[in-house]
Amino acid sequence: MLPPETQLIRSLNEVLILAALQPGPKHGYQIAVDIEELSDGYFSFTHGTLYPILHQLEKEGLIDGEWESGGSRRRRKNYVITSAGRSCLRERVAGWWELHDSLSAFVVASAAIRPDVAANQ
Repeated sequence: MLPPETQLIRSLNEVLILAALQPGPKHGYQIAVDIEELSDGYFSFTHGTLYPILHQLEKEGLIDGEWESGGSRRRRKNYVITSAGRSCLRERVAGWWELHDSLSAFVVASAAIRPDVAANQ
């Protein structure tokens, strides 16, 4: 079994990719560019991390990939989110919001970092 932090990062990466495919089909490079642009550079992928995740999501039936012949261009694979992928995305986003809300409530309740306290320190 993977360590919890690895599972958390994997889940986050999968949510980012599935969300990036919501508007429509994209090839891998465009997925990475969109994620980086929409997050103002906070999230980014290298080829070494992006493509294994895409292959795994495809294997799990959450996305479909189709090779596109580009004429004079190199062939590239376009990915599209499946209905199972959309369901998975909804579930995972709900889980992330629950985590966010629970963590925020805990931090505020524990006074570890309260906005009014942190501003005065």
